[in-house]
Amino acid sequence: MTFLDPRRTAVVIVDLMPRLLSTDLQPRPGAAVLEAALALADGARKAGAPVVAIRVERPNVDQQPPGSELTAALAKVADAVVVKRSIGGFYGTELNEVLQGFGAAALVMAGIMTNLGVESTARAASDHGYELMFVEDAMSALTAAEHEASVNLNLPRFGAVVGSAELHWRASS
Repeated sequence: MTFLDPRRTAVVIVDLMPRLLSTDLQPRPGAAVLEAALALADGARKAGAPVVAIRVERPNVDQQPPGSELTAALAKVADAVVVKRSIGGFYGTELNEVLQGFGAAALVMAGIMTNLGVESTARAASDHGYELMFVEDAMSALTAAEHEASVNLNLPRFGAVVGSAELHWRASS
């Protein structure tokens, strides 16, 4: 069981956009990832921790593909939304400044694609000195093999990989 301090922890949810959520994802479908991520966000908000959503826009195009907006349910609960134009959420964005503004020293991460958007953002977060935790059942990828490689081989090098049932928020004082 892991207890999270809402005064120093932010939840970061990567790329939950309709066009990606409707993709054939593995090991769980987009609807399951969204449900788990929303439950994670709800717990954070109730504890007083911020929720930061990241979405991607393709650079150098006149119009984004349909479904490129943040899913409406996540947009309602996000304290901040960061738009990225690369795989990771830090490069060329205000993500670090947003997180610092919330006083975050630790990040709880979820989203899609586990091995791309989540992992790339995690690598940069580690470079910025954040403590990291990854919620395995709130992530998915294009293939189960990509997801499993990320959660079993790569992400543990940057932080702890946990299930959502293992997370509990400390009461704010």
